[in-house]
Amino acid sequence: MDRVRIERLSPLGWPVPAVTVGNFDGVHLGHQALVASAVRQARAGGGVSVVLTFDPHPARVVRPGHAPAPLTTLDQKAELLGGLGVDRLAVLPFDAAVAGLGPEAFAREVLVETLGARHVVVGESFRFGRGREGDALGLRALGGRLGFEVDAIPPVVAAGEPVSSSRVRRALARGDVREARLLLGRPYFVDAIVVRGDGRGRRIGVPTANLAPENEMAPARGVYAARCRVPDGRWAGAVVNLGHRPTFGGGPVTVEAHLLDFEGDLYGARVRLEFHGRVRGEQRFDGAEALVARIHQDVAEARALLSASADERI
Repeated sequence: MDRVRIERLSPLGWPVPAVTVGNFDGVHLGHQALVASAVRQARAGGGVSVVLTFDPHPARVVRPGHAPAPLTTLDQKAELLGGLGVDRLAVLPFDAAVAGLGPEAFAREVLVETLGARHVVVGESFRFGRGREGDALGLRALGGRLGFEVDAIPPVVAAGEPVSSSRVRRALARGDVREARLLLGRPYFVDAIVVRGDGRGRRIGVPTANLAPENEMAPARGVYAARCRVPDGRWAGAVVNLGHRPTFGGGPVTVEAHLLDFEGDLYGARVRLEFHGRVRGEQRFDGAEALVARIHQDVAEARALLSASADERI
């Protein structure tokens, strides 16, 4: 998949583009349905499938005090979209000028003149243009005048409710990584760099990798069963603690992963954590001995959760 950052609105010259438009934060099941439709249209028309997304998230420009934490980084989004068969990822920098484009100007200048769209796929609830003035019905009318067809895809429903990025965030905020997995069609993951900690885990016999996550969104504080992809591509089971370490006096939230059945030096390495299940919430213990006893129980519970995981990696 080719990734292009649109620094100015001018023709890209792509052949017969089928374009789907949105933030695609998390690339959840609803997003996957849009992408699948655009890929089908592109293949049928002998053209290229295009995802048009925005960076930063538009909310960070139009309502910065209320913008949500993104579920994925731009690199992660590109990786996931590429895995769905997308030919081109067009990243439009979202600034005041783009925010000020009315629906017709957006359709004409971005979709037609820059991308050359022949077919556009959006969700039924899609809104676009200055002040979110445009909708899917209006886009279809614009397409009739500007020369592109529009498909408005109904929402994907899971457990009786439409799948959305906001719903994924709510699930993660309460630590329900199983629901997040249901909505995403995959485990929620974060990428992180292994940094040096204070060595307390090793001193109490439970060595941990201290992580500096690249993602802004993380599950609620607590202990999780996870899988960790190390630099050589192998996956190891892990018990992950997100919290203030209240047993040792608290402090800022840290992310620590105790890798199961793994030995090696990971300092400075980039790893990926997939969250498969929640073991428990954050707790304070009466000293290191009680904490270690509970960690051994956490390990046993994490192993059981991982062995039951439908997509267990070897």
